[in-house]
Amino acid sequence: MKKFVIAFVCFCFLGISVLGQSGRDSRARVVTTPTPSTNQSDSSNQNSTKRPPVLLGDKKSTNQTNPANNPSQDLGEVDDEVIRIETNLVTLPVSVLDRDGRFISGLQKQDFQIFENGVEQKIDSFASVEQPFTVILLLDVSPSTQYQINEIQDAAIAFVSQLRRDDKVVVIAFDERVQILSQATNNRSVLRNAILRAEFGDGTSLYDTVDFVISRQLRQIEGRKAVVIFTDGVDTTSRRANYQMTVKETEEADALFYPIRYDTYNAMQDNGGGTSYPTPQRRNRGSVSLGDLVGIILGGGNVQIGGGSGGGSAGSSRSEYETGRRYLQDLARNSGGRMFEANNNLNAAFSGIAEELRRQYSVGYYPETVGQKGERKQIRVRVKRPNLVVRAKNSYIVGANSK
Repeated sequence: MKKFVIAFVCFCFLGISVLGQSGRDSRARVVTTPTPSTNQSDSSNQNSTKRPPVLLGDKKSTNQTNPANNPSQDLGEVDDEVIRIETNLVTLPVSVLDRDGRFISGLQKQDFQIFENGVEQKIDSFASVEQPFTVILLLDVSPSTQYQINEIQDAAIAFVSQLRRDDKVVVIAFDERVQILSQATNNRSVLRNAILRAEFGDGTSLYDTVDFVISRQLRQIEGRKAVVIFTDGVDTTSRRANYQMTVKETEEADALFYPIRYDTYNAMQDNGGGTSYPTPQRRNRGSVSLGDLVGIILGGGNVQIGGGSGGGSAGSSRSEYETGRRYLQDLARNSGGRMFEANNNLNAAFSGIAEELRRQYSVGYYPETVGQKGERKQIRVRVKRPNLVVRAKNSYIVGANSK
């Protein structure tokens, strides 16, 4: 009987041991798909509402935060590696020249000071770079410039010759309408032919053209950019834009404006400009349609019915030329560019423009006071060295993305 009891106890112990082993084997074979806990998800959502927007597309950041390369790192812990989008950074292209117009290189961050509304700001970003750029050439082919159209074309070709191989140019001619003669290209032959195709027409929609360039053309161009305008500055037929509107737009445009001013007043007076513009030979002005009449009435156009010499025509008075000169100065000043008189040495001017565009300092800061959307802030950039000229925007308008 004792042997039976001992045998029974051994059998029970052996059975329990086998069952324990089979239990461990079955648990080892079970593979479950982990699901994020509700608490982790909620925490992630709460954190995301407090953080600024981030951009996760950078290749360098992706490699550093790939969980496959670092199995111990959780996807919710990559914040230190992402690129953050900061909406309040104000970045200015700044040119520093000597009194002879030559670019000054080698300046450092500590050589600059920035003041916003009279308050000095801390400079947060700084770079000195030499980059290719894109220039939009605007050629005024209105009746008032027809006596100097050859000079304008030669000057535009001379400007193109100052550029380097990687610099690109867009050629646009304007009278009462805008005509794109060449898209952005660095092909000098194409650009020369485009410039020579510019022919004079009727009216001068300078304000409309500047608005078109800022709202349509500049936004399509990446990188550094500028607008060079060959004109007398006198507008006669713009309907959609005006002086104040376009000057304000240059404050928000990411481009420098360099007007080349031609004073065509005397030529206009010598050729009867006090009465009417000479009729372009390629246009038939023998009749005027109802649409033309409406355009003349609404736009203050300079088209005259018939060939008689009536009263004074728009754009022919000295006061209008003075307004044109001020307008071009305002475009240049608000954008950070310069205005040049065409009767001066244009080759030196073109060389200076190309140098300014190619070699600039980029200075950025976060405003001490952000300001409200639409508010205009005054900016002053100084260099702590004597006898140097600083060229930069003198104001900006707080945009919609500022917080």
